[in-house]
Amino acid sequence: MKYLNEDDIKKIGVNWPAVTTVIRKACKTMAQEDFAQPIKPYLRYRNRKNRIIAMPGFLGGETELAGIKWIASFPDNINKGIRRAHSVIILNDAATGQPVSIINTPLLSGIRTAGVSGLMVELWLKYNHMSRIRVGMCGLGPIGRLHTDMLFGLLGDRIEMVSIYDIRPCEKMVSEHPHADSIRICDTWQEAFSNADIFVTCTVSNGPYIDSMPKKGSLHLNVSLRDYMASWIQYADTIIVDDWDEVCRENTDIENMHLNHGLQKQQVYNIVELVAGIGLSQLKQPQTVMFNPMGMSVFDIAVAGHYFTRAEQLTVGTELE
Repeated sequence: MKYLNEDDIKKIGVNWPAVTTVIRKACKTMAQEDFAQPIKPYLRYRNRKNRIIAMPGFLGGETELAGIKWIASFPDNINKGIRRAHSVIILNDAATGQPVSIINTPLLSGIRTAGVSGLMVELWLKYNHMSRIRVGMCGLGPIGRLHTDMLFGLLGDRIEMVSIYDIRPCEKMVSEHPHADSIRICDTWQEAFSNADIFVTCTVSNGPYIDSMPKKGSLHLNVSLRDYMASWIQYADTIIVDDWDEVCRENTDIENMHLNHGLQKQQVYNIVELVAGIGLSQLKQPQTVMFNPMGMSVFDIAVAGHYFTRAEQLTVGTELE
């Protein structure tokens, strides 16, 4: 059994086009219904803002792995100098059930999250041929930093500027970024939001606050899921999810749009449909597009499988009995 920790994942590195390709292939396998993904349970106790989530799944196709991610999210950890998220993934051979790898780091989960956003950006850009792109972002924690890296990794010099707002000081992190000259810090979220072609939420907000009209034709990657007022539905021409049954619960913006404004499953697209070619015309400008990814275990299995394969090729990690 191969054991991988965060240093091992960093040693392998992140190739963002390769990660988005892995997720694209996973979508194609899902479109062929060669997968299994139960609704994930949330374990809560004492402080209800904390949660530990079990995410089991199986993905066939080129992956042929089953597995589970066990991920804890304790938002107040950042006040104790501890990471908010902790994650372990176990991979099993799909044919025998034999465990083949344990990956012990939340970094892999973050790579999956940013990679799914990256695939959405690639799909959107097929119908929005921009030579210069302005990005806005709320939150520059671990997920925000990975999204920043992903966007530069996929878009490169097409990025005109990344405007970031964070309630915590982030000057040091920005100054150390390899693309620091193309990043500016904003005083308000509105400043980051107002003229963004792509806007990303990477916060741990407990309640929605975004109520402003977006730039027409912009893409909104609602990664943290609880930042948009339910009334913002009036601005979204097209709403996309990864899985309706997963995302329409747990006080997400999608659930609140469903409860308060009647949003229904048949009114949204999912990313698997887009990869299969269904609904791609909805991404054409001047459509304002909102993507809400709750997080799917099959994508974790796919990305974990990719890193397991790379670790075998590069002889990275520790072999366990």
